Amino acid sequence: CRYFSISLPQNIQALSGSCVIIKCRFEIREKYDKDLTERATGLWFKDGTDVNNNLVFNSSTSSQKSFMKGNITGKLKDKNCTTVFHDLRSIHSGKYYFRIEGEGELKWTYTETSVSIHTLPPNPQCSCMWSRRSLRCSAETLCSSPPPTLTWSSTPRIPLSESSRLQELISDLNFTATHRQHRATFTCTITYQLQDETKTAQDNITLHVQYSPKNTSVSVLPSSSVLEGSSVTLTCSSDANPAVNYTWSRESEGQMEQLQTGDNLTFARIHLKHRGWYHCTAQNQHGTQNSSVMLNIQCECYITDNFTLQIKQLTALTSDIKGLVHPKMKISLCFTHPQSILGVCDFLLSDESNRSYIKKLSWPLQAFHWG
Repeated sequence: CRYFSISLPQNIQALSGSCVIIKCRFEIREKYDKDLTERATGLWFKDGTDVNNNLVFNSSTSSQKSFMKGNITGKLKDKNCTTVFHDLRSIHSGKYYFRIEGEGELKWTYTETSVSIHTLPPNPQCSCMWSRRSLRCSAETLCSSPPPTLTWSSTPRIPLSESSRLQELISDLNFTATHRQHRATFTCTITYQLQDETKTAQDNITLHVQYSPKNTSVSVLPSSSVLEGSSVTLTCSSDANPAVNYTWSRESEGQMEQLQTGDNLTFARIHLKHRGWYHCTAQNQHGTQNSSVMLNIQCECYITDNFTLQIKQLTALTSDIKGLVHPKMKISLCFTHPQSILGVCDFLLSDESNRSYIKKLSWPLQAFHWG
């Protein structure tokens, strides 16, 4: 057995100067089904149900002369009383009741249920949120003519592909976030064409994307080729979120030797034994990435009385160079000190592996001869 009943939203908010959509369905008793025809009429009352004092809309007459301007978009014969009211103002705020009138005896006002319309100043709002693989921009379910538009922009600029459902004032951006979108700011703009003006609102969201290490590299100060005894610092850097942990290792005789953690590896005084490949591993919870650098150590040497070149830390060289004399040394920029006490030369020494070392040397002149 069916009774008179109606389904209405309890509250609706509308921008001043825009329109409002009242979603509405009703039910009647079976005995009046024959009276519900295409010629049925829908009426709306405001703040009461008195026909003489509270009637504000009648679908059978021109709405231009009514207190509420609009039309019933649903088919009353199908018990759909959905209604659109246009150009709302503050005076239109209030409680609204629906009445159905058909042929014969069908005349019923739904006094037990009403919808409250609240007219707001023209200050629209929208909000952005990230969910799984999409950005969603949403706004209050308001109405304007023409319909409002939702648009996206980003900084830095990223090609955007969107899907939208404007009846619900929702727009989705669908994409797989990568490290390129980390700290990118997306802005959603909603635009209402109101009766007297255009109103917009914006909201933005900055993405924080987590990703494995990228662009890991090792730098060496002062350089990767340094003189024995110098201070050397190796620095590892990587682009990652969250931040990475750095681990240093050294390749020695085909074996990997673990050294220390941290982004810097410093030698206060470098020795020939430190020569070799150094590896930095950058790691966070999403992955690892490596970078390597070859550290070349220039040997420190000196001249004896018989002009024999002595090499310190001989065990670090691939060949045993105990006495490279004149035939294997190239002398350049050799001159005598003005006081004729010292001779100064730059020596270029090459071992059997063609590694070259340059050293500026000075010695007492009386110690200099070709042997």
